[in-house]
Amino acid sequence: MSDSTSEVHAFEAHATDADLDDLRARLAAARLPEAETVYRAAPDPRRWDQGVPLDDLVEVVNYWRTEYDWRTFEKRLDHFGQFRTTIDGLGIHFLHRRSTRADATPLILTHGWPGSIAEFVDVVDELTDPKDATAPAFHVVIPSLPGFGYSDKPATTGWGTEKIAAAWVELMGRLGYGKFAAHGGDWGGNITTVLAGRFPEHVLGIHTTFAEGPPGLTTDGLTAAERKWTEETHDFWHHRAAYAKQQATRPQTIGYSLVDSPVGLLAWILDKFYEWTDTEDSPFETISRDRILDDVTLYWLTRTGASSARIYYESHNSLDPELRVDVPSAITIYPRDIEKYPRAWSQERYRRIVRWRSPERGGHFPSLEVPEYFVKDLQEGLAAVLASDRPA
Repeated sequence: MSDSTSEVHAFEAHATDADLDDLRARLAAARLPEAETVYRAAPDPRRWDQGVPLDDLVEVVNYWRTEYDWRTFEKRLDHFGQFRTTIDGLGIHFLHRRSTRADATPLILTHGWPGSIAEFVDVVDELTDPKDATAPAFHVVIPSLPGFGYSDKPATTGWGTEKIAAAWVELMGRLGYGKFAAHGGDWGGNITTVLAGRFPEHVLGIHTTFAEGPPGLTTDGLTAAERKWTEETHDFWHHRAAYAKQQATRPQTIGYSLVDSPVGLLAWILDKFYEWTDTEDSPFETISRDRILDDVTLYWLTRTGASSARIYYESHNSLDPELRVDVPSAITIYPRDIEKYPRAWSQERYRRIVRWRSPERGGHFPSLEVPEYFVKDLQEGLAAVLASDRPA
């Protein structure tokens, strides 16, 4: 997947004052519906039974309009180092932070939806230059998926997970990383799986929170806890995944609302941060308003509500059932994640699981919910992966 335009260019994110003023004006002029008919006083998880409660949305909208500071997030991105390069005709944006350690391992972190590079800003420093000298260090690369953030929006179909994985190999090669480790969750976990399965000569090993086994496996022999995992995953996809069906079949239709209305975009994303996090009443129990608004504002300013949704159109249910991963794999399944697969199922695809963890806390966004645990788990998981790949 080489490209004649293979140069890597420095990039700086800077929204115009006019765009930020327009955002605040739209927030001030928002037309809101009446309150939900399942109103309950907080704290109560049933408050969200019809979606984002009106009172919660109004509070976040007011904060977004009057107190939130996008410029602080822009400065954080510049602190890490931002770049763009063109691969197969598409501009790809990424963060790249090299470690000062001579023994550091290249590592690519891939986000999902409704996440972004904002998922990882709180963990980059500790991954590149850990305070504990015995912990592994990494040269960290964090790309924005095609159609997300400051990456270009594909103008044609074809940019599914298989093509993205191939692009990541090209990207890492341009940075001088012929071999590297990879981590991801959500779509990032899917892409990490494809990376490891299709390009084992480049991938030293992986750490993932997504470990889908091949289809058609039996529940025979599973423990009660594992059976509950399969039931919860089945329930999610059959009763709580309307957003995925919409984006997989009609991303353009929902895209008009997501690109035109910041309140609509906020509600669409905030709903997932509530339902997919390890909280009881609000995602803000574990994740700050600023960090969620960093993510939402990035979608808003780059007008990527429609283009990001198209990854579902391109790749929903597309993971090759025959794909197998033979590189060392560390897998962590968080208790409140939306897809949880028993180890017996996962190891049918991931043939060299060297570390398996199921912590007591955390959901779909562990780098935001439990960042200290996430970093330690990622370090220890990849340490096990790298140790297992060394010759005896």
